Amino acid sequence: MAGDQARVPLTFVEYGSESDTGAPGLPGYPIPDEARAQPNYIEGGVAGGGSSGDRHMLIIDRDRWLLYETYATFWNGTAARWEAGSGAVFDLSRNDRRPDGWTSADAAGLAIFPGLVRYDEALGAGEITHAFRVTTRGSNGYVWPASHSAGANASAPPMGARLRLKASKDISGFAPEVQRIFRAMKRHGLIVADNGTDMYITGTMDARWNNNVLNPAFSALTADDFEVVQFGWKPTALGPPTNLRIVR
Repeated sequence: MAGDQARVPLTFVEYGSESDTGAPGLPGYPIPDEARAQPNYIEGGVAGGGSSGDRHMLIIDRDRWLLYETYATFWNGTAARWEAGSGAVFDLSRNDRRPDGWTSADAAGLAIFPGLVRYDEALGAGEITHAFRVTTRGSNGYVWPASHSAGANASAPPMGARLRLKASKDISGFAPEVQRIFRAMKRHGLIVADNGTDMYITGTMDARWNNNVLNPAFSALTADDFEVVQFGWKPTALGPPTNLRIVR
């Protein structure tokens, strides 16, 4: 949306100490009034957000290159205010990481929007040049680039772990748009971003998606089709990651 969208205060009811009240010099979130009464502004499709599910809301200020993301978003009509479990603002012109220990709208502290599968990329002429967001049923701490943990299951991957579709996986039988998505999984991989359904990869809401093509294709992949790029890194001092290796 345009940068002149009015910003409104947001009350955080779960992770207030780890949430952003707005962008620097721009308090509040540019939530449109229509989101109160119209569906599909908030994940789950319920006007005003409803009371269950993750209820993510993703808003881009295209004039300032700012990404606003909220979790458990809800219009509280009784109190006449917007509420959320947590919220984060990302400057899309930078590559900053959240403060260590902070969540975002995703448990890992990462931005959601850059990791979504987008229709225009899948059906475009070029290759997709970024990793995708993925969830697993459990997690075990976190590694960079994640900044927040949401579990301590020793048999699960950490938040921030990067998986990659094996180069040996034959994808030639899939539709061209699916092949483009799967090639990105081979080249750029998946980043564990939250607890949820195992190996669940999220796309943008777009009426043009053909789920009769997508659902069988994604269901044809299993966790065994992926390899793990080393479980990130946790530096003792700030600096670039080193000694990355492939775990097969």
